[in-house]
Amino acid sequence: MTATEIITSIVMFIGIFFTVSSAVGIIRMPDVYSRVSVAGKSTTFGVAFVVLAVFIYFIPKGIFGFRLLLTIVFLFLAAPMSGLMIDRSAHRRGVPLEETHVVDDLRDAYSETKED
Repeated sequence: MTATEIITSIVMFIGIFFTVSSAVGIIRMPDVYSRVSVAGKSTTFGVAFVVLAVFIYFIPKGIFGFRLLLTIVFLFLAAPMSGLMIDRSAHRRGVPLEETHVVDDLRDAYSETKED
């Protein structure tokens, strides 16, 4: 096993760890806001590490994956923004917070725009 394969395996396992922890977090979280937060952060890192592992694996073979690096950049731009939009949409539609949440910072901002 070469050094590149070892590094690729380590980076891949880090990505798998983040992705599996995201799946467990989505199942365990109580409300949509927490689920989107977990999915947005750890899935982004998980997929980014898996794509990085593919990039590292193909570098010694003479294949420079500029598209793979572009995928990581696009992922870091798009995933948090989509999570934010899902959270805002859920809040505007009136999806309730979990009972243990004490502060609702957006209550005053969206109170007049709620649809019934």
